[in-house]
Amino acid sequence: MTTSSVAEAPITSSTPAAAVSEVVYFDGRYVAKSEVHVSPDDRGFLLGDGIYEVAAAYDGRFVALDRHMDRLRRSLVEARIDGDVADPLETVFQELLDRNGFGESGKAMVYLQVTRGVAPRTHAFPKSHPRPTVYAYAASFAAMGDLAAGVGAITRPDIRWSRCDIKVISLIANCMANQEAKEAGAFEAILIRDGVALEGTHTSFFAVVGDVVRTAPLSNLILPGITRELVIEAAERDGIRVVLEPLSVDELQSADEMFITGTTTEVVPIVTLDGNPVKSGSPGEMTKRLMQLYRDAIRV
Repeated sequence: MTTSSVAEAPITSSTPAAAVSEVVYFDGRYVAKSEVHVSPDDRGFLLGDGIYEVAAAYDGRFVALDRHMDRLRRSLVEARIDGDVADPLETVFQELLDRNGFGESGKAMVYLQVTRGVAPRTHAFPKSHPRPTVYAYAASFAAMGDLAAGVGAITRPDIRWSRCDIKVISLIANCMANQEAKEAGAFEAILIRDGVALEGTHTSFFAVVGDVVRTAPLSNLILPGITRELVIEAAERDGIRVVLEPLSVDELQSADEMFITGTTTEVVPIVTLDGNPVKSGSPGEMTKRLMQLYRDAIRV
């Protein structure tokens, strides 16, 4: 699959999004979403055998797209899915913005996933080496200001597999924990494994203890979050001490501040944990400082 093989749908990038069907990317073509048909033998559908990536754009400009593409390629390598499909995909991200009316203003994200492809169902990889299935779409998202007052979170045991560093589409354990959070009136669930807090179901987790920002170090047990990385870099440039060390369950009770980060979540204060206020129950000064530093870093 190459960039030149991408087929044109009957739509121009200047057509307003509201006036046309949603345009998506599917296996080398830009088509209306209603035209996409996934085989029931696709391994993503049958086995959750695939990876995905999400990147955010502000006024048509992506944040750290190169890092997202690097993570996409790493996920493909680790999952042993044909990495050649990644070569034209960077242009797909921008094209989807343009074709859906997000190319000049507003906040939008592009979701892209790659499955191992269509083959008879077996647990082992198919010997036929099928062409990976590639699907991507663009959508608007609510930004940081909508959650700036802070959110609630709960803690839940981490029952996920042990390769959380790969951005895989098989997310039922994450979904179950996040549903529990919603049923508890919270925004996110912070996952606990071996007595320490690792990350959220779809976010990275930070806490502030004194004047030190702490977060779990990269390992096979957490996703290498791009926003996490940008926040750490912004903090260190500003002279804030960041320590890559997770908080124990006991330390969670005495942390001064907590916040989460994510591509579309951005930087969000946690003001209650398991129904109890985090200190004053309001966003802390360090968290607010980091929210501003992140805004400055992405020029929002």
